[in-house]
Amino acid sequence: MAVLLIGELAATAGTTTRALRYYEEQGLLESERKTSGYRVYRPGAVTRVRNIRALLASGFTVEDVKSFVRYLDTDLPEVFAYSPSCAEGYVVGARRVAELEEKIAALTRMRDVLVHRMPWLAAGDDAAEGQAA
Repeated sequence: MAVLLIGELAATAGTTTRALRYYEEQGLLESERKTSGYRVYRPGAVTRVRNIRALLASGFTVEDVKSFVRYLDTDLPEVFAYSPSCAEGYVVGARRVAELEEKIAALTRMRDVLVHRMPWLAAGDDAAEGQAA
């Protein structure tokens, strides 16, 4: 496969050209420039962009994804096995899980306060609709 223009890469990887430019600004993706000024990407960029998107969808931030740059050009495993060579990634993952657990706990507390103040909300949507009528 030949090089890809930014629109082709975006379509193939299932994202937008804006996202690709952002990934480039953040140092996650590289392009070359044609004499016309157009960005061109190597075919392997499709895998990299899909991996970036998968990691972001998993709850990692762009800064977190930077820790995984050396692994982005190959298919990421569905489940990561521990390896000392990947220790930095595991630290990033553990930190992200801890942050998510804190957010979940905070949201749970907020929900509990709301349900305490409006107990009919605990019964579900059907009961709440009856209360509103």
